[in-house]
Amino acid sequence: MSKVKIPVRQQEAEVRVTNFEEVCLGYNKEEAMKEASRCLECKKPKCVSGCPVEVNIPGFIGKLKEGDIEGAAKVIAKDSSLPAVCGRVCPQENQCEGLCVLGIKSDAVSIGKLEKFVADYSREQNFDLAKTEEPNNRKVAVIGSGPAGLACAGDLAKMGYDVTIFEAMHEPGGVLTYGIPEFRLPKDGVVKPEIENIKSLGVKIETNVIIGRTITIDELLNEEGFEAVFVGSGAGLPKFMGIPGENANGVCSANEFLTRVNLMKAYKEDYMTPVRSGKSVAVIGGGNVAMDAARTAARLGSKTHIVYRRSEAELPARLEEVHHAKEEGVIFDTLTNPTEILVDEKGEVKGMVCVKMELGEPDASGRRRPKVIENSDFIMEVDTVIMALGTSPNPLITSTTKGLDINKWECIVADDNGVTSREGVFAGGDAVTGAATVISAMGAGRKAAKAINEYLKNKEVNACTL
Repeated sequence: MSKVKIPVRQQEAEVRVTNFEEVCLGYNKEEAMKEASRCLECKKPKCVSGCPVEVNIPGFIGKLKEGDIEGAAKVIAKDSSLPAVCGRVCPQENQCEGLCVLGIKSDAVSIGKLEKFVADYSREQNFDLAKTEEPNNRKVAVIGSGPAGLACAGDLAKMGYDVTIFEAMHEPGGVLTYGIPEFRLPKDGVVKPEIENIKSLGVKIETNVIIGRTITIDELLNEEGFEAVFVGSGAGLPKFMGIPGENANGVCSANEFLTRVNLMKAYKEDYMTPVRSGKSVAVIGGGNVAMDAARTAARLGSKTHIVYRRSEAELPARLEEVHHAKEEGVIFDTLTNPTEILVDEKGEVKGMVCVKMELGEPDASGRRRPKVIENSDFIMEVDTVIMALGTSPNPLITSTTKGLDINKWECIVADDNGVTSREGVFAGGDAVTGAATVISAMGAGRKAAKAINEYLKNKEVNACTL
């Protein structure tokens, strides 16, 4: 057995930075089977416990070893509604692969890339993975068609429920459609087919429906015949620094920038969507969204900086994303923090005042707290600033739903099973936790689906005993 993982083919950096095609080309069948053969198929697999949706990883890899790719796809389908997505964007190094026993003394099995291969092969071969119980004619509403909503809806549909997803945007997919760039997650080739798989289970999706405006949760429950509601509306409200000059032309959130490029196709010449990516762009932040924004700006022809107040060791982004960004020419200005955005007489960004930082004692997050180095001010010459500082939930749903508790961050309060303070209303994903990962949102959606099923079964039993 090889101690080294089979390398994954990808576009060369100097080529991919000129296009929006997928960076990772993935394994072919021979490469996937060879990498799968490295798996020890542990009796007590730690990798499964590291997966928020608890995919039977040794089970699907065992099928793949034998060349039974349809069998592998069926194993994954029992637990994951979005395998082609998860194989591409999950932080495997901190989850399943991070717990692989092979990783102790050699390379961990490339679980994510194997999942990507199985999912892509399954799509290309049109394997039928839709398996549902008999319809029970009980209606459940799901708010938001991002990863949490899709996972919840898919599981409920498999249980026989009549599920309708309500999506505020004109295209379903949530962050999968408007947030993650095409070069990491192709929309037509991956996201849309995954959503079609959910719809093939019987799930209906209504777009351009803004819950709290178009219709309220109370109306869904009291007038539209839904017996339960799952809120998976995400966290799409961007945060800013509150520094001088932040309202200048040329300052925007990463959410707006990525939505214009991804959902509204601003990178395509035949689309008229305006997007600003100047000669020199500063992206403020160090997470995956910051990497997405920086790598997108680089593809639009900008000299791009990541400006982050801690050191590189503290970057919260995936190592793979940081590595790819560096290969693509993104400049990392770590231990640097903006204090003012400079504005010309026309109200346009003309530069940014920054200070150098040093790391002090650890803060509540366990990371060393950055401190300003006195008299270290300097001007960074940029004409566009993109804020990638995190997001919080939009308060529209909570402000129009009585009895739904929120915390100080305006996130919905829910227990580990998605149960909220309002009977019949469940929630999960970024609407509860704030901005997190795709796979953690999916895990929350799946747990909520189980809780909804139990709630409605108990409700039925109680009604029969009256």
